[in-house]
Amino acid sequence: MSKLIEQPRYSCALGVQQTVIAIQRAVPIVHAGPGCSTKIHSLLGQGEGYAGGSTIPCTNASESEVVFGGEKKLKGVIDGAFKVIDADLFVVLTGCTSDIVGDDVGQVTREFQNLGKPIVFAETGGFKSNNYVSHDLIIKAIIEQYVDRYAPAKDQVIPGLVNVFASIPYQDPYWIGNLQEIKRLLTGIGLTPNILFGPESGGVSEWLTVPQAEFNIVVSAWPGLKSAKLLKRKYGTPFYHFPYLPVGGLETGRFLREVAAFGDSVDREKAEKFIADEERKFYTHIERTADFMLEFRYGIPRVFYTILDATYAVGFSKYLLNELGILPADVQYIVDDTPEQYREGIREQFRRISDRRSAKVEFSVDGGEIQENIRKSSPKQRALILGSGWERDLAVDIGADLLPVSVPITYRLVLNCGYAGYNGGLRLIEDIYDRVLGTYR
Repeated sequence: MSKLIEQPRYSCALGVQQTVIAIQRAVPIVHAGPGCSTKIHSLLGQGEGYAGGSTIPCTNASESEVVFGGEKKLKGVIDGAFKVIDADLFVVLTGCTSDIVGDDVGQVTREFQNLGKPIVFAETGGFKSNNYVSHDLIIKAIIEQYVDRYAPAKDQVIPGLVNVFASIPYQDPYWIGNLQEIKRLLTGIGLTPNILFGPESGGVSEWLTVPQAEFNIVVSAWPGLKSAKLLKRKYGTPFYHFPYLPVGGLETGRFLREVAAFGDSVDREKAEKFIADEERKFYTHIERTADFMLEFRYGIPRVFYTILDATYAVGFSKYLLNELGILPADVQYIVDDTPEQYREGIREQFRRISDRRSAKVEFSVDGGEIQENIRKSSPKQRALILGSGWERDLAVDIGADLLPVSVPITYRLVLNCGYAGYNGGLRLIEDIYDRVLGTYR
């Protein structure tokens, strides 16, 4: 029996167009019906990148392409894109229509590849998966169809070079700030990180050095793991997996020390000095909050709910409990449609969220159902909700404070704000209590 799902928190597989946009001077070419690309942009939002939004070349497939096929039209759009858009890489993406019809997009794309054009393709019909899954698919396409072909000296490992897989662009509204902080931290312990996406990346030229990395780093509950395993199979590159976003002093220190121990080229003594200095600065700022916490101790949130993807939910929960003293509500919610094979590991993270506390976690993609469950639980203490713009009315109804963290992020403009690392932990405190003071009663 079908079930209505309210309040989507992610897009269909074609949402990976935003991953492409996040690569500097890369352009998606969408072979789909009119409106698909625009709807994805309106959900995952903010910013068009180099050639995103209304600039994206699209076949606008119609009834004619359904009946007679759209390969000829796709070829014309690709040819036109090369003529009018100055880009370093083009990525052809399919929608539901072209995948159902069975257009041979690979053959059309290979005609241009054989001419030496920088172009790859991936089948991303919306019904096949969501954009969390297709994010790894597009990385695979770029690695196998472009990097393998053009990367120089693939067998020469560069000591200290690491590829970082974290924060899916645009699906994580704070992806730019998070990647900036992760790059700063890894550079601080002596590594040279390939960030691959956003303004901290060198664009396509950086992708061409992917095979030369000493090791790869996955900062995520599960997205990015397939990419790291692919690179291990292809190039023998080992990878380190940190299964949640490191936020604040405790978890960021843990993350950096484990990375330093994993890499053979890291000077452990220098890395520890950097970590100690960052921790000193972080906790100096934390100490400054003591007067505020004491004065407003009866007006600040006592419990929190996460309505987030697994990477954020675990990372935020650990930070809020262990460093800010806010307790998890009875149930925390994960909304990224986590594949079954990863769920037990995430449950275990919540079971040992601290030495003395645990939390129950539920996996659900139905925002309406989640909100009804929270309303029924009627928290007796003032609550903090870490969710999305969908939770605005819920926060008003139960007298809670809301910090929009996940898609859709409709009530906030995000530029380079991020919540990863030491700086992200401080920013999170500012943002939470800015909202608390704004509704202080």
